[in-house]
Amino acid sequence: MSNGETPFEREGAQHFPGSLTADEVEDLRAVADAHLGARPGARLTGSDTLSRVLSSDGPVGAVATVLTSPAARPVRAVLFDKSPAANWVVAWHQDRTIPVRARTDAEGFGPWSSKDGILHVAPPFEVLARMITLRVHLDPVDADNAPLRFAVGTHRIGRVAAEDAVAVAARAEQRVCLAETGDIWAYRTPILHASDRAAGQRRRRVLQVDYADFDLPAGLEWRGLAA
Repeated sequence: MSNGETPFEREGAQHFPGSLTADEVEDLRAVADAHLGARPGARLTGSDTLSRVLSSDGPVGAVATVLTSPAARPVRAVLFDKSPAANWVVAWHQDRTIPVRARTDAEGFGPWSSKDGILHVAPPFEVLARMITLRVHLDPVDADNAPLRFAVGTHRIGRVAAEDAVAVAARAEQRVCLAETGDIWAYRTPILHASDRAAGQRRRRVLQVDYADFDLPAGLEWRGLAA
């Protein structure tokens, strides 16, 4: 550690093994299977199970508060399910948009888009830099089961043009996020990351949750997990 920085701040990602109990994993698997059906991904709204797990006194929310502050709250939750029937490559990229309740003209926010009927906007980089993303693993992830890869330190270099992402990631040290069931991987939201297709016949279910411990400016409001 240097200059008082934590490894999370310096590298941009951190592994939290064994964060969920077997019962908590089974509860989230039930949520996943109910929302996913045959789809490879689904955006989530609130439920008793999610509220219990993602709140500050739940196993996922507790990690978010350690990495940010007690004010951390979930502002987006997405389920992903890579399987033999739905398998894809995620190229090197930065997450660039946030979900909001309504459109309000605010300096630096845009362009606007709609995903699954939810309004999204690209905010100034400074907003993304204050956010964290937690990936909750509902299945084990080894080298063959499409682990996330991240480029160390790239959360600190600002917005990277999409056409430059591969080259920038190649110049950085890269890490592979292997995980057991119930593990959490956390990363700074704007870090460069990617994943390959899964090999074999296994599922790879991941609950991905963005957290923020601050309000948006100019009357904009986080969409959050409300229905």
